[in-house]
Amino acid sequence: MKNYEAKCLLEARNELGEGPVWDEQLQELLWVDIEGRQLHRYRPNDGRKLQLQTEKMISAAVPAEDGTWLIALADGFYRLNLESGDMSLIARTEEETATNRLNDGKCDPAGRFWAGTMISTRKRNGHLYVLEDGKLSKRLSGIGCSNGLAWTADGTVMYYIDTFENEVYAFDYDAASGQIANRRIVIRFPEGEGSPDGMSIDSEGMLWIGHWGGWQIGRWNPLTGEKLATIPIPVRNVTSCAFGGESLDELYITTARIGNDEDQLKEQPLAGAVFRVKLDVKGLPVQRARG
Repeated sequence: MKNYEAKCLLEARNELGEGPVWDEQLQELLWVDIEGRQLHRYRPNDGRKLQLQTEKMISAAVPAEDGTWLIALADGFYRLNLESGDMSLIARTEEETATNRLNDGKCDPAGRFWAGTMISTRKRNGHLYVLEDGKLSKRLSGIGCSNGLAWTADGTVMYYIDTFENEVYAFDYDAASGQIANRRIVIRFPEGEGSPDGMSIDSEGMLWIGHWGGWQIGRWNPLTGEKLATIPIPVRNVTSCAFGGESLDELYITTARIGNDEDQLKEQPLAGAVFRVKLDVKGLPVQRARG
């Protein structure tokens, strides 16, 4: 199995760093601290760092074609002006439990914004939503902890993670309608690997997955279920990753401080930091929201 070496890029101390996104137009990395209720920006070329505080938990952010950003807050989908910080509600989620909140989200190849909900207990009453033309619809129900999303380069397969299940699913995906079908398990996380969290897909169709509780990013083959490579991280809860850099051959990795007691945090001085690793494979550019 191949091993890569990651280096700490930013000692960010995020409570729950998540959802990294590389914007090739801005040449910036953006990510969220869900528990800290912040959207972070970092420009590697000159080291500029910016952050935006939100009133509610923010779990995902995606660039839109019109220059704005769409974000997932705890209770719904909003449009954000990245420069002014102004935001407006697009649609609220319809959850049976008030404590449910939106979690990870991404855009599909047609520019629809997908994000699902989770609950802090082990109940499975969350949903996977899709936002299209300002209208919200449900694609899945009975979800425990909606998490990573990815689509193949040819736009025919969608990968999806429900962290509570310790499995990665594949669906047949119809770009024209946004419908998914033929749910199947493609990866099962074995004991000792942690649980699958956020993920990204590379140009070869392999999945790079954050191992919550597993101290690593793993590269997995969704066609065989085999683990191909690992990036050890000196943080127990590794949350997500995104390809970036000028050639999309750098992987940016987010981590979390939550889920650890005081003694565990003493052993993880870089918990909550952002890491970066140079790879020998490239990723795909971010999909932008349309409409």
